[in-house]
Amino acid sequence: MADVRKKPVIPTGSVTLAVVLSLVSLVFFDLMGLVIKRLSADYGAAELSAYRNIFGLVPSFIALWSSPAWHRSGRRLRVRQWGLICARGLIVTFAQLMFYLSLGLIAFASATTISYSSGLFMTAFAVLLLGERVGLIRWVAVLIGFVGVVMVIGPRRETFILASLLPLGAAALYALTGVTARLIDEEVPSTLVNLYSTGFAVVGSVVLALLLGGFSTVQSASDLAWIVAMGGFGGTAVLLLIVSFRMTEQSNLAPFSYFGIPMAFFFGWVFFGEAPIQDLFPGSILIVVGGVLVVWRERRRNKPA
Repeated sequence: MADVRKKPVIPTGSVTLAVVLSLVSLVFFDLMGLVIKRLSADYGAAELSAYRNIFGLVPSFIALWSSPAWHRSGRRLRVRQWGLICARGLIVTFAQLMFYLSLGLIAFASATTISYSSGLFMTAFAVLLLGERVGLIRWVAVLIGFVGVVMVIGPRRETFILASLLPLGAAALYALTGVTARLIDEEVPSTLVNLYSTGFAVVGSVVLALLLGGFSTVQSASDLAWIVAMGGFGGTAVLLLIVSFRMTEQSNLAPFSYFGIPMAFFFGWVFFGEAPIQDLFPGSILIVVGGVLVVWRERRRNKPA
């Protein structure tokens, strides 16, 4: 769910520390989701998205200022592909709307697990938008993961509701932002792309909130504190993820991202008393298998002869 681009030079750093930072970022993403679920009873998904983006600008500025690549470029703020960056911000706006809606309608762990299918969508979008050639193994991996998603959604279960499709749509949109990031000029630092995308997401989410009924009056000081925390959690999660991706290859971190599934189950159980075990298994296992298989095949394909 972060703006991390494929680098022309393999980054260096401590793999162990990068893994730890990526896992901590998952905790912050889950904390953000918990706050959204708590607030969704009194505030709309569009206005929560706007608040998240507004307060999330602070960590985005911090990430940019601490980026060596940005300082080496002379702290340049101009970019060539404004249209593409703007489009990515608007895509994030609608992805957030769908995911935040789902958090208020279905179990926290179910919504989060379905959202992890974004890695599978990225394979398909890479073929359509980047012209990548995908072999049989990766397509089999995508199929396995998709079967897992269908099992978690449970279209034939009596408990199935259409809201279960919302995190699936969000996953597809988040995947689209990830793939289109690779279309942006390589000399533009990823932290600058993240800042501009967040800025456009602020504009898009504010406009969307106004069109869908406007902003509700903040009911209490505690709600305001939760709203600020929500933006801080989400922005910090993105910041930690960017730092971790600058320290090692993405393929080293991708398998650990699936630790977010048991984390989400634990948090949903502790804070909301949800335990959708029958909904999550074995579908969530297939999602993990499909995603890890894609990563494994990508590493094999990029390994020097």
